[in-house]
Amino acid sequence: MTSANDIAAAADALKRGELVAFPTETVYGLGADATDDRAVASVFVVKGRPAFNPLIVHVAEAEAAFRLGDFSGEARRLAKAFWPGPLTIVVKRAGDCPVSLLASAGLPSIALRVPDHPMALELLRAVDRPVVAPSANPSGRVSPTAAEHVRRGLGNKVAIVLDGGRCRVGVESTVVSFLGERPTILRPGGVARDKIEAAIGAPVAVETHAARPHAPGQLASHYAPHAELRLHAEAPRNGEVYLGFGGRDFGPYNLSRQGDVVEAAANLFRLLHDIDATGAAKIAVAPVPHHGLGDAINDRLKRAAAPREAQ
Repeated sequence: MTSANDIAAAADALKRGELVAFPTETVYGLGADATDDRAVASVFVVKGRPAFNPLIVHVAEAEAAFRLGDFSGEARRLAKAFWPGPLTIVVKRAGDCPVSLLASAGLPSIALRVPDHPMALELLRAVDRPVVAPSANPSGRVSPTAAEHVRRGLGNKVAIVLDGGRCRVGVESTVVSFLGERPTILRPGGVARDKIEAAIGAPVAVETHAARPHAPGQLASHYAPHAELRLHAEAPRNGEVYLGFGGRDFGPYNLSRQGDVVEAAANLFRLLHDIDATGAAKIAVAPVPHHGLGDAINDRLKRAAAPREAQ
């Protein structure tokens, strides 16, 4: 079990510029001091992440985020509605923002969130500075939802791995940008679009792919297991392992036998990890509906199945 001493040691490691993996409600994050250029650079190196792909900055409370970026009234309303929680907000950097420009990929914007996990919040309070924390896995691969996924993917490249059990939400945060004329979802995630629109009181735009991303998860090929994926599969073909949903069930792997998209989101990355560990070359995935968190699930599956880009 992770203790208070472990969290204190992790905070000290972050202050020294080392990398620490820690749990959030979405996935495990690869943490580094966001104000330390060298520490942020090491995140890109360890993940093998393109330097034009921005990082999300994590803080312990909304007021800390408000000091790092320029939040409009709409952006503040959304933050207060869903923080702590699986929501990232992209705004212009504040003039005196101490976060490394590398974390923003050289852009004048910053992506911020307050995670909803007691261990993450305790760590952020202990380190008392903003922390970048992309998913703790090699870039483009399946995101980790358990400590063993981090150890399997990154090995000894991380100073400390805090074990908080399995992640509750299981897909990354929804990313909403306030850089344009209207709020825009850059990445579907743990907060459904209808809830965001209800909190803002207006429709939002959607822009989930960009050659030069303003937020993580906008690359066409992402979240990919080693196996090749075939989507919307009613049944497996020869040589395929089937990842089922609801009544479509051809083996031990099913996102949710009850057809619950919330349960499916929580299970998605774990099951892809489990199937990958068998050495399977091909995975057939059952259709998943697009309501609620189904949008986020289908977004991740589409990117996982896309032709592999250079990572």
